[in-house]
Amino acid sequence: MEKDKFVTAINTSYNFAGASMFLGAGVLEGQIISEAKVNLSLKMMNRHGLVTGATGSGKTRTLQLMAEELSAAGVSVFMPDMKGDVSGMAKPGVASDKINERAKALNLSSYATKGFPVELYSLSGKLGAQMRATVSEFGPVLLSKVLELNEVQAGVLMILFKYADDKKLPIVDLTDLKKVLNYLSEGTGAAEIKEAYGKISPATASTMLRKIVALEQQGVNQLFGEKSFDIEDLLEKVDGRGVISLLNVSDVQSQPAIFSTFMLSLLAELYQRLPEAGDLDKPKLIFFLDEAHLLFNDAPKAFMDQIEQVIRLIRSKGVGIFFCTQLVQDVPPSVLSQLGNRVSHVIRAFTPNDVKALKETVKTFPKSDFYDLEQQFTQLGIGQALITTLNEKGIPTETVVAHLAPPASFMGPLASAEYEAQLNQSELFKKYQETIDPQSAFELLNQKIQSANAKEEEIESKQASTTQQQPQPKGRPEKSTFDEVINSPITKQIGKELVRGVFGMLFGTTSRRSTAKRRW
Repeated sequence: MEKDKFVTAINTSYNFAGASMFLGAGVLEGQIISEAKVNLSLKMMNRHGLVTGATGSGKTRTLQLMAEELSAAGVSVFMPDMKGDVSGMAKPGVASDKINERAKALNLSSYATKGFPVELYSLSGKLGAQMRATVSEFGPVLLSKVLELNEVQAGVLMILFKYADDKKLPIVDLTDLKKVLNYLSEGTGAAEIKEAYGKISPATASTMLRKIVALEQQGVNQLFGEKSFDIEDLLEKVDGRGVISLLNVSDVQSQPAIFSTFMLSLLAELYQRLPEAGDLDKPKLIFFLDEAHLLFNDAPKAFMDQIEQVIRLIRSKGVGIFFCTQLVQDVPPSVLSQLGNRVSHVIRAFTPNDVKALKETVKTFPKSDFYDLEQQFTQLGIGQALITTLNEKGIPTETVVAHLAPPASFMGPLASAEYEAQLNQSELFKKYQETIDPQSAFELLNQKIQSANAKEEEIESKQASTTQQQPQPKGRPEKSTFDEVINSPITKQIGKELVRGVFGMLFGTTSRRSTAKRRW
C-alpha cells in the first residue's frame, strides 16, 4: 500500500502534461520503480536550480544528462568544462554492461547512444573559440572582484569607468585601463577630474596599477579585447536541437576567480541584451555554473548584489541558471531561495562539520513521508540523487530518491585528434580567432596629451618670439675702469677712513699734550 501511494504521488508530481526532461526513476526500499519517472518541467527550468554532492558522486554526469535532454528538446545550453572531460558529448557513447543494466532497470526501451551538437570555447583561445570581453563590457564591479580590490580601490575604478563613459573613451583592454589610470592620477588629468569626480591618490593608483600588471603576468590579458564574444552565439540550434556550448577552463584552473567571474559577466550581458520573453513553454538557454562556490568566496557586497539581481530578473528573458557545487552551504541564502529545482547526490558526514552541514541541507528540502532524508543523504550511491522540482504550477514536488538515467553521449573527453577536428570544422572558432586592435582610450588619450603638449610649446614659442621683438631700453654710457674704481663703494670708504685718520692725528696730539701738562 505504501509503495502504491508512493508511485501515485511521484506519477502525479513528476509526469508533467507539458514538455519535460527525463532524469530517472524513483526508488523505494532499494527497489527501482521504473513507472515512477522523475522529470523536470521545461516550463519551470527558468526558475533556476541547484546540483550538489560530494566529489565523485556523479554531479558531472548529471549535468551531462541534463544538457543532453535539454538539447534534444531544442533548448541551448552553456556549461563550463572544468577538467576538459565532457567534450565527449560531441560523439555517441559506448555501450557497456553497466549502462545496459541501468537502462533496462529504468525501463528505457528506446535508449540508444548518440552525439549532440557541441561548440568548444576557451578563455585563452588555445582549447576552443576565443571568448573575450572588453573591459568596458566587463564592468567595474566584476573587474574589482578579479583584481581583488578593496572598497577604496573599487571606488577609484568606478571613477575611471565614469570618466571614460563621459568622455567617450572605450576601455577595450588592460592597456587602455592602465592609460586612463595613469592619466587621471597625475598632471593634467588629475586637475581635470578634481572638481567633478574627486582626487585619486597616487598611492592608490600605484597599488591598482601593480594589481593590473600582476593580472597580465598570469597570462589572461587575452581575455580582454576585441572581437568581444556575441552572446547570440549561445542560442544557436542545429537540426532543431539546442547547441551545447562548452567553456574549457582546464588551462586556467589556477585562476578560478577569473573564469567564474567571466561566466557571470556573460550572464549580465544576457540580461542586458535579451528582450523580455515572459513565461515560455521552454527556456531559450540554460546556464550551468559549475564550481559555483568560487563565485561567492570573499565576494564584496556590490558583487553579491549584482548576482542576486541577475538571478532574480533573468528568468523573464527566458534564461535558467543551475548552480553546481559540493554543499548547499556554498550558496548564500539570498541566492539559494531563488533555486526551485534541486538535485542532491550523496553527502559525506565524516566530521562534526559534515554532520552540521547535513542537517542544514535536509532543512532546505521538502519533508518526505517516505524517506528519512538525513539517513538517505549519506546512503546514496553513484548515479543516485534526492530530487525535488517545481511542477507546472510552481509548487515544490515531493522529495524522491532516484536512479539517474545514463547519458547517451560519450562519458569522457574527446581524443586529441577528435578535439582538433571539432575545432577545425567550427565556424565560431574561425570567427573569434582574429584579434582586432581598435582605436580606444590608449590612442585617444595619447592624442589628447600630444595636442596639449603641442599647444603649450606653441604658446611658449610665441612668448619667446614676442620677447625678442620688443626694443631694448637704451643703456647709460659705459664707465672707464678708472671711474669704476674711483666711484666704487670700497674706494669711498677708504677715503673716509683716511680723512678720519688725519683729523685724529691733529686733534689727538693736542689732547695728549694738555693731559700731560695737567699730570705734571
